[in-house]
Formats: sequence, C-alpha cells, structure tokens
Amino acid sequence: MTTSRFDSGTFTPDPTPNAAHTMLVAQTRLELILLLRNGEQLLLTMFIPITLLIGLCLLPLGNLGDHRVDTVVPAVMMVAVMSTAFTGQAIAVGFDRRYGALKRLGATALPRWGIIAGKSSAVLIVVVLQAVLLGAIGFALGWRPSIAGLALGAVVIALGTVTFAAMGLLLGGTLKAEIVLALANILWFIMLGIGSVIFASDDLPSALRFIARLIPSGALAETLQQALKESIDWVGVAVLAAWAAVCGWLAARTFKFT
Repeated sequence: MTTSRFDSGTFTPDPTPNAAHTMLVAQTRLELILLLRNGEQLLLTMFIPITLLIGLCLLPLGNLGDHRVDTVVPAVMMVAVMSTAFTGQAIAVGFDRRYGALKRLGATALPRWGIIAGKSSAVLIVVVLQAVLLGAIGFALGWRPSIAGLALGAVVIALGTVTFAAMGLLLGGTLKAEIVLALANILWFIMLGIGSVIFASDDLPSALRFIARLIPSGALAETLQQALKESIDWVGVAVLAAWAAVCGWLAARTFKFT
C-alpha cells in the first residue's frame, strides 16, 4: 500500500474520481437529455407506438378479439420497449462511437460499466414515460387493467427494457455505425414479426409459438400479455433474464469507445 507524500488538500484542484453513484447520476442525466432532444429518437419512441395504438384500436384490421384494446396495448408496449431500448439505443451508441463522443468519455474517470449503466438508466426512464403515455391513451380507448396486472406488467416492462438495452449496447458498442444502422432496423422488423406471432390466432401450431417465445420480442410479448391478466409466465421471464445476462456480460467485455 502506497501513501501520499503530501497532505490532503495541498493541491487544488484535486483530480480524484468522484463517487460511483454521483458519476452514474450525472451520466444518466446527460444521456436522458440527449435522448429527449433527438427528434428522430422521439419519432421512434413516441409517435410510432402512439400511431399504432390508436390505429389498431380504431381500425378493423386483423382478428384481435372482441375487445381489441386488451390485445393491442401489450403489443404496442412491446414495440415501444424494443424501439427505445434496442433500435434507438444501438444506433445512438454506434454513431456516438463514430463521432468520437465515447472516446472522450473513455478518457475520463467514468468506468465502462458507468457508461453502460447510464445509458440503460436513461432508456428505462424514457420507457416509463412511454408506458404512462400509452397506458393513458389505452385507458381513454377503453383499456381497464387491474391494479395487480399493472404492477406485474411494470415489472415485466422493466425486465424487457434491461434485456433490449443490453442487446442494443452489445450491437452498438462492437460494430461500425453504418452496419449498426442497417442491422438494428433489420432485427427490429424481424423481432416485430416474431412478437406478432404471440398475438396472432390461437390456431397457430404450438411449436411455432414456443419457438417465438425463445426470442426476446416473443418472450416479452407473451410475458407482458400474461402479466396484465395477473399471471406470471415463468418461461418468458427466464428467457428475458437469460438474454439480458448474456448480452450484458458480452457488452461489458467487448464494448468499444472508438
């Protein structure tokens, strides 16, 4: 153990790292401001889910049951979480690396986990805002979930957000920005199609539905739908947790600042 030759406070300023929680709060605040100032991000996170929610509830499209809003709300929630936590996050991180923003952060005392946690926390706050807004619109359209269902749904949304945020950070933190832009949008459409299988007719083969539940979008769709009915889909919870753990571990080990 080494000791300092000078008393504390001899030199001003004292360039020592701040406390971990202080750095995390500051980084979360910065990421949140950047998210809310980005017009393209707001289009992806707010306008598209709201348009889908209103359109699918009011227009006679597809076989969504007698009370359409009960099926549409969890489906749109899944799309909102995936858009914000995965696609938007991956693209933002990819271009932050390209423009050198993350390189400058990497030269500070902020550790790699602080960058990842700060971005994930900001995304979680935006998802909460989305959920409140979409829930209010759904309520206006006749959606009447129970209090217990809402509580379980909030837990599932939080887990889904962590999962997709880890996936977005893994993608955006390892590949070039142009590749991230293309791949994130392609994967968004693929996972959207897989997630929609859960809300399709029950006539679909059970094997197909089970395979869809092994993909994060399908797992989130099924788990959220069951949660709002006051039921816990433990398979879906396990799938989301596994994806979150694996992608989070890989992101923490392979995340690049340039």
